Amino acid sequence: MTPLAEIFFVFLRLGLTSFGGPVAHLGYFREAFVVRRKWIDEAAYADLVALCQFLPGPASSQVGFALGLKRGGTLGGLAAWLGFTAPSAMLMLAVAGGLAWFVTPAGQAVAHGLKLVALVIVAHAVLGMARSLVRDVATGVIAIFACAALMLFPVVWMQPLVIVLGGLICVLRRPPSPAAPVLPPQAGEENARSETAGAYGRAFLFVFVALLLALPFLANLGGPFAIADAFYRAGAFVFGGGHVVLPLLEAETVGRGWLGQDAFLAGYGAAQALPGPLFAFAAFLGASGGPMPGVTGGLVALAFLFLPGLLLVAALLPHWEALKVRPGAVHFVAGAGAAVVGVLAAALYNPVFTSAVRGWPDIAIAAAGFALLQWMKTPAWLVVLIVTVAGAGSVLAASGAPVH
Repeated sequence: MTPLAEIFFVFLRLGLTSFGGPVAHLGYFREAFVVRRKWIDEAAYADLVALCQFLPGPASSQVGFALGLKRGGTLGGLAAWLGFTAPSAMLMLAVAGGLAWFVTPAGQAVAHGLKLVALVIVAHAVLGMARSLVRDVATGVIAIFACAALMLFPVVWMQPLVIVLGGLICVLRRPPSPAAPVLPPQAGEENARSETAGAYGRAFLFVFVALLLALPFLANLGGPFAIADAFYRAGAFVFGGGHVVLPLLEAETVGRGWLGQDAFLAGYGAAQALPGPLFAFAAFLGASGGPMPGVTGGLVALAFLFLPGLLLVAALLPHWEALKVRPGAVHFVAGAGAAVVGVLAAALYNPVFTSAVRGWPDIAIAAAGFALLQWMKTPAWLVVLIVTVAGAGSVLAASGAPVH
């Protein structure tokens, strides 16, 4: 299997099985690429998460794209994005065509079971990252501070703020360097590769800005240009990803009269129960109404909602890699990594725990799943299956709904 094919199929499997939203996706990615395949170490993974938290766009998809970039260059990034996004996009196109299974009692029960899976995966990821990235009292305090700040002030700008503050605290304190020191870039071929990567980064940034300026004028041509303008603008100005993009999408679709409020909410409800990124909701919106209803409109909407965030990752990742090796940056990254642990811990409670747990039976199912994954080393796919079936079964047993 070629490297690009490997990247595509690994992310395709994740796209088919990664339920639970962006925080859960980060847990799945960590399990797949840090723990199992060892494509990247814990600290470097936390670096990518921290970078993507700063940028507009869907953070989990951006992390996946960055992993593909590091593994296989630009084509590797595209393979990762396509594999992770395609399953949910196809399902959302099917929903737009009339698929309604997820609104049945059985569909809702399965969706509940999958939320419990997300709870297990995120809890496992938070514990694993804490063991690697919280090295001393200072980084422990940073993680606790970040978690508390986000729970007390759950606003979009708080995530990047606590990550920056965590990094600055470690820079000022000058803690010991990580166990595996980062060496400065070498001369010659290494510098040449760095210069080439920087040139590519500047080109991607130029494309990002050019599209942002040009699409509003091209939108007057209608058709795919109008869709591209609406969804590119939403993707370029949303910080926090996921649910944060919904008001922007509603304004660009319902606000323009492209589809009704009821249809918008129905599609959003279906998106909650599907694997992969919530931004795949764009495929439903583009296909359900607007200047070009149908599959083509859905694909244009999907591509242009994701495009700004992916361009920014491709533009900034080379500079981020170069910056990390500077003396003060090593300490900043250590503090930022600890803050990322706190960010994920806060998200573990809200929205993952609060949206998944309805009572003690759910807590028992999630605790059993966590024990299977953490201590009994049960394969992740089997834990997903067991927790989903148990969670769905508990809902159906309580409601007496038939399974069909």
